[in-house]
This record gives sequence, structure tokens and C-alpha cells, in this order.
Amino acid sequence: MQTLFLLSTSLLLACLSDAFLQRSPLSSGLSISHHESTRSSASLPLHMFDFLKPKEEEDKSDEPPPAAAAAEVEEPQDFSDDPVDKIFSFFFGAKEESPMGMKRFGRERFPEQYPAVLDEWAAPVEGDDKEMAALRPMLKNTNLEFRNLKLTYSANRDGWNAKKFHDKVDKLGGGLVVCTTTDGLICGGYNPKGWVGYGEARGSIAAFLFVFKRGLTELPSKLRKVGGPSLAQQDLPEIGPSFGADSLVIPFEQSRPKIARSKLGSYYERFPDGTNTLFGKRGASVELKDLKVYHGVYAEGEYIPFTDAEPFALY
Repeated sequence: MQTLFLLSTSLLLACLSDAFLQRSPLSSGLSISHHESTRSSASLPLHMFDFLKPKEEEDKSDEPPPAAAAAEVEEPQDFSDDPVDKIFSFFFGAKEESPMGMKRFGRERFPEQYPAVLDEWAAPVEGDDKEMAALRPMLKNTNLEFRNLKLTYSANRDGWNAKKFHDKVDKLGGGLVVCTTTDGLICGGYNPKGWVGYGEARGSIAAFLFVFKRGLTELPSKLRKVGGPSLAQQDLPEIGPSFGADSLVIPFEQSRPKIARSKLGSYYERFPDGTNTLFGKRGASVELKDLKVYHGVYAEGEYIPFTDAEPFALY
């Protein structure tokens, strides 16, 4: 870092020295008006460190250029609010859309590198059935937003046990868990990293929980991951879905396989009114009558993300 600073300082001094000699009355033998001197020095930062572009010839006329011409020559400086961007833009010019042909990192290309959005909703996708169409809006800014969905696991169809669960969901990419309690409450969570059944904690800042407080006819409430991306999902082969250690867990206990538990605050945020369970007034534990998991539809041979262990994942 110190070497970079010294190099930058040396280049700055060299450019300033060169600019001074070129504009000095002693070196050119010409008199320079106060207006021209001010104009030349003001334009100096636009050329500083710009070694790849040839400098435009200076105006050699005694008269300053018309205001309209000056407006055309002036380069726009589009500085962002980021102080680092401002510093780099001052020396190297405005930020390019694709520097050296490489696309920039951002929400549009990598939506799941950012927390879940709470006030934006995905548009319908052709091919969604009635239930998928109700679930689709919450998938805004996820890898599944524009992808068709398929039902990969249904506890009532495939069995209420961990082995059946992992046989159906492992290595299929990110998945959406949908639970229905015995009294009709619909809730669940989105697991961006999916399951592989290797007994690891899979992290993702884009994971979220949800609940339809008034049924599928209205948009759900979403709860973001808190405390960083770690432990968004406990991917343990002996249990079912586990968002965090306790935020939403279906352990598939042998004696009571339909029990689900929820305690919010440590891994996923609480509700705005302070409620610390996904089930509201029903308490921290409920019995389910239905449990489903949806995954994205991928073409044969298409790359499916997150289908293996992530021992060093920090996101």
C-alpha cells in the first residue's frame, strides 16, 4: 500500500511539473493572460494520469473560445456518492460500464449476493400453476425469479422422514420450502444454497423466511437473514429443513414427524412488532398438515449452482 502511494505521488508530481513547464511564460517566451492561466490549470485534472489518450492541442488564439464551444469541449464528470469512486473518478475519469470488456459486479448479475428485498415483487412466469403463481412474487431478486418451478418434495406424497426428504431435494440448487399448519397458516423459507446432505452449515445473505398471514390471496411478509450469511441453512442428513439453528426447523422426529419449531432473532429477523416466532400467536411449535419443496427447472446439461459441499464459503 505504501509503495502504491509513493508511486502515485511521484506520478502526480511529474505531471504537475510537466504541466508547469509547458504553461510557464519563461519556457514559452509568451505572455499568458490571467484568464488563460486559470482556464489551463482548471483543465489539468482532466488529463492527469490519462496516458492512453493523446492530449488535444491547446487553443493558441488570444481570444477565449465561445461559451457554446466551451460547453461542447467540457467533459461530464459523473461522480457517485461513494468517496472511493469520487477519488478514482477525479484522477482516472468517469467510471466505465464495462472496464476492459469485463462486466461489473452488481445486483442484476448476482442478485443473491445481497439481502432479500422486502418491497419489490417478481412478475408472473408462464407455466406457473395457481400455487406457484402465489409463491412467485416473493422470489424477486433470486436465482429463481425468472425460472419455472417444479414440485420436488411433498411430505404427504413422499413421506414424513429425513431420508425421503434428502432423496428428493439434494443437489438440485436453491429451493423454496412451503409449510401448512393444521389450522391453515402458510409459511416457509427460501434456501438459496439448497441441500446436499453432507452435514454442513450453508450460508447465504439472500435467504429469507415468509408467512402468508391472510392466505395466498395477499402478498406475504418476509423476514431477512441477520448476523451475516452464515448458518442460513443447517444441511443435516438426519433432519429436514432447518433455517438457522432454530428459526424454522422441521426435525422429522420419529414420534412426531409433523412438528415444526420456530424462534426468531438469532439468525432471521423478528417481525416489526417484536414477535419472535414465525407462527405468531400459535407459539414456538406447531403441527403441520403439509410440507412441500419447490426447485427451479433446468434444461438437460444446464449448470445447476450449489450442488456440492462449500467448506470455505463465506457468503
